Amino acid sequence: MRHYENLVIVKPTLTAEEIQASLQAIEEVITSNGGEIAATNAMGMRKLAYPIEKNARGYYQVIYYSAAPAAISEIERRFRINEELLRFITIKYDTNREIKAWNELVEKANKKAELAAATPAPKAETEAPVVEEVPATEEAPVATEAAAE
Repeated sequence: MRHYENLVIVKPTLTAEEIQASLQAIEEVITSNGGEIAATNAMGMRKLAYPIEKNARGYYQVIYYSAAPAAISEIERRFRINEELLRFITIKYDTNREIKAWNELVEKANKKAELAAATPAPKAETEAPVVEEVPATEEAPVATEAAAE
């Protein structure tokens, strides 16, 4: 089994649920062809360098996995058929130096995913903001009725 990285760009016109379903389908293509997904890195919605199919933005996702070399042609064929993908690229890591870099990228992606899972979601502030009252000091006298006359 060799180490691979796929960067996929999903159409931005899809809803958040449709994007997640599309990404799940992409991961299913990899696992159904004998691949083992090591990590994923959701890079989010980003601006494209140039418009693709009249889209100026796209949802980026990086998938790190191991698979047999024979499975890559089928995985890429299925990616080409998928109309929800704007672009994809498959990168193969061959040499020991590249495999070491792949392992570091997987560790970094896993740490990022752990931090995202550990960070609590920000709660919506529905309460009115608290206004603190500042006591008057001698330097700033308080206006009285006598001073107003």
